[in-house]
Amino acid sequence: MFSAAYLKDLAERALSSFAGGVLTVLGGDAVNVWNVDYKMALGVGIGAALVSALKGLAAKGVGDSDTAAFLSARRD
Repeated sequence: MFSAAYLKDLAERALSSFAGGVLTVLGGDAVNVWNVDYKMALGVGIGAALVSALKGLAAKGVGDSDTAAFLSARRD
């Protein structure tokens, strides 16, 4: 049902969204790591990864079957 290429693409998208969410929260307190709310940062990161994964699952079969994208990479 899901190819290895598709799962790798989905994982990459979710991981980059997780990292972006965490960095967004940490960005304001990057200088002072003692005051960072790590629980909130992880929560935002997990939420972003979940949204990314759901988007990738919704895109399955819309674009290229081996990617988690809605658009096709093919050029006609």
